[in-house]
Amino acid sequence: MDYRKTLNLPRTKFPMRASLPLREPKILEFWEKRKIYEKIREYRKESPKFILHDGPPYANGDIHLGQAFNKILKDIIVKYKIIRGYDSPFIPGWDCHGLPVEHQLFKELGVNKRDISCLEFRKKAREYAFSFVKKQKNEFKRLGIFGYWEKPYLTMDYEYESEIVRCFGELAKKGYIHRRLKPIYWCFNCQTALAEAEIEYKTKESPSLYVKFLLKEKIPPICFNGPVYILIWTTTPWTLPANLAVAVHPDLDYVLIQDQNEKEAMIVALDSLKNIQDEDPERRWKIITHFSGKKLKGARYLRPLSDKEGKVLLASFVNPEEGTGCVHIAPGHGEEDYFLGLENNLPVFSPVDDEGKFTNEVEKFKGMQVFEANKLIEKELQKKGILLQRKKLQHSYPHCWRCGKPVIFRATPQWFLIVDKNNLREKALKSVLSTVEWIPLSSRIRMKSMLEERPDWCLSRQRYWGVGIPVIYCSLCEEPILDEEIIKIVAEKVAREGSDVWFEREVDSFIPQGFKCPRCGGEKFRKEQDILDVWFESGISHQVVLVRRPDLRHPADLYLEGSDQHRGWFQTSLLTSVALKNRPPYRKVLTHGFIVDAQGKKMSKSLGNVVDPQQVVEKYGAEILRLWSALADYSEDIRISDEIIGYTVEVYRKIRNSYRFLLGNLFDFSPSRDKVDYFKLRQVDRWMLSRLQRLIEVVTRSYEEFRFHEAVQQLHRFANNYLSAFYFDILKDRLYTFPSNSLQRRAAQTVLYSILTVLVKLTSPILSFTSEEVWGYIREIDKESEESVFLSLWPRVASEFIDPELDEKWDRLMRVREEVLKKMEEARQAGKISSSLNARLIIKAPDEILAILSELGQDALKEIFIVSQIELESSSEKKIQVEKAKGKKCERCWMYSERVGENKEYPSLCERCWRVVEKNNLYERLI
Repeated sequence: MDYRKTLNLPRTKFPMRASLPLREPKILEFWEKRKIYEKIREYRKESPKFILHDGPPYANGDIHLGQAFNKILKDIIVKYKIIRGYDSPFIPGWDCHGLPVEHQLFKELGVNKRDISCLEFRKKAREYAFSFVKKQKNEFKRLGIFGYWEKPYLTMDYEYESEIVRCFGELAKKGYIHRRLKPIYWCFNCQTALAEAEIEYKTKESPSLYVKFLLKEKIPPICFNGPVYILIWTTTPWTLPANLAVAVHPDLDYVLIQDQNEKEAMIVALDSLKNIQDEDPERRWKIITHFSGKKLKGARYLRPLSDKEGKVLLASFVNPEEGTGCVHIAPGHGEEDYFLGLENNLPVFSPVDDEGKFTNEVEKFKGMQVFEANKLIEKELQKKGILLQRKKLQHSYPHCWRCGKPVIFRATPQWFLIVDKNNLREKALKSVLSTVEWIPLSSRIRMKSMLEERPDWCLSRQRYWGVGIPVIYCSLCEEPILDEEIIKIVAEKVAREGSDVWFEREVDSFIPQGFKCPRCGGEKFRKEQDILDVWFESGISHQVVLVRRPDLRHPADLYLEGSDQHRGWFQTSLLTSVALKNRPPYRKVLTHGFIVDAQGKKMSKSLGNVVDPQQVVEKYGAEILRLWSALADYSEDIRISDEIIGYTVEVYRKIRNSYRFLLGNLFDFSPSRDKVDYFKLRQVDRWMLSRLQRLIEVVTRSYEEFRFHEAVQQLHRFANNYLSAFYFDILKDRLYTFPSNSLQRRAAQTVLYSILTVLVKLTSPILSFTSEEVWGYIREIDKESEESVFLSLWPRVASEFIDPELDEKWDRLMRVREEVLKKMEEARQAGKISSSLNARLIIKAPDEILAILSELGQDALKEIFIVSQIELESSSEKKIQVEKAKGKKCERCWMYSERVGENKEYPSLCERCWRVVEKNNLYERLI
């Protein structure tokens, strides 16, 4: 007879093979058709709010792995908060203007700025940006990201552009906005100014020159009859034509040194002497005299590429560790040089044009690109006899983030936000140190040091695609005019027609009737042609999105971006928010590392190690990408490789198999009809409920602290160690062989159902697709369940199920079980038994352990150890013996018993099984 039909074998349509790339689009369709996100918002509208403000990616190209990782982390947090009962609207955004879009579009069109009109280009740029918003939106949605995808914020939306103009006007009104001739990063390839956040540092080979500047007069501390030079060191020879001064430190010890073979002497800092000796060990330098830097103040010297004189100035920034302790100063080509020049009334001399070429002010090198001129400048220095030493140097140098070319420091008239105006820097620093929570904590120190060192913010860009700076100039006296009424008119027109209006209309369209230049009374004007920095645009997103959207609030609870945003969006958002609203735009800031390969190398097309998120989704499913993101410790750089993805797939498979076992063994369970009271459960069942509450506690804490990798580790450990390797294994006999409606089987199902409904909620923020799939099967078990797992609520910790005494007892039992399993494996290897059910277990132990085991009873012990027979004996020492079980194997339950065959009607069954079968047969005859 086939007794399989008498067993309660698992039944479920939940497939073992996930087939995620095929299954996930169906889940997406379910969410969309059933308007699940809209229902979430409706369900939670009266709940406490949690606002995560999305930093906008550029609307340019497909999403890359870093963007996918970032959005997945945000989605995990938002979904967790939703299920915790918060109203957590997520508004995705896009950065639509600026160099990233402009550079790529110029490349695709095959033209440059000279070949196309501003308005024609702007029209194409808007279309281009919008096409990638649409493309990226679909790519993000495919990852299972929840949000207002039909109502995102775009920095090129008319209302957003209008708010950019308003915020600029408000900052101008408060005195933050000024126009200055000041050295800034300049990309002569892209022909635009760049902000600090738009700079990438790469290794570059530069000339390393030691140049002699001839002193024109004798100064009291120096008694030397021959020529005396100030020795400087530079890696930018092209700046020497713009030299106006030399800086020394007032408090450093300086020396006059002479090579024994030369008739000339040189001034260097004593602490820099080793640098000079290391450069040319053949030279034998002797010190003639010592003096302090302040003695050199005002000394006149001959500028290296000119017949004009320069002066020695005092500066505390001079560092003797590099170079000579004497610094060549070109106020038009360096930040510190510029400020020292301001203090000493030096002109801001910058004889370099937009294309990085020398102007007519440098006759010998006019028209030459500055880096190309370096060699000619070196030859000229050699010809003059003032080049002491020349080498090549590999060093970190600023490059343009978009075109990748080296940049220069160049003084041009630009619009700036003055960081120290109205104590803005001080207020921002106070926010960083005392108001905002930084995750990880090291971010606070990083942000603090960046704010302390940051220069004024250059807001103007010499590009086409962006929001025009609402400034006019008097045609008569060239006075730049920042007028409140004009800015208001511009903002209103931009709100109606978009930022193109500034470039389309004549200047008179923005000027009130009767307006005159406040300086000279002139009545003719021209518009500013520069546009605003895109970092300013995204930096005021808190004002446009958080303040102006009625379902959001300022400040946000959380900003979450890559660690590069300390000098980017985190900083620009902070400065504008403190300046406009006197408070930071965020309560917490979470930063993550960059995506790297298995060796820790940055993703690069040239290295061939770029991982395309779309390919991962197509091959494995978005769920694997989500799980990989959650498994990563984002406080460091995040590694990815085939092996790492393979491990992620295994973790997923273990969790999925747990869901399949749970669903398969609940096919005939109804919680309203079959649920067993806690006090009627077996001790092992009560212990599993206790463990489950502990799991809820630790996983909830991990989510709250944004430690998602710890949440996954705990869930994986529970599924692997407690479910698969223990509870599921020991329950099989009770689930399969006991009468279907028996108390013991229903008790096991009661606990399995609790585990299922808890696990599906705990995994849902991360494994959103699978959790929704599982939830669909739960709804078949419990018709009262919510339509979606995301409309349900987070499991509460049932403290009444937590039993510390029971936990301690079962911790000891599990240690005994480990020893038993080890002994049984030894017996199997030795050929004593073929499986655990083939075993008779004899445990000899001290009375303390014996009491714990005896309390459970024979049936429970056989279940826990999965053996057919067990004996307990008192002994001073613990000893475990494994013997072959007595009797015959039951055909139905596979356990060995000496009572198999006692019932002649069921000769191959044990007593327990024939009674179950007979009862089932009787029931069938009755119906």
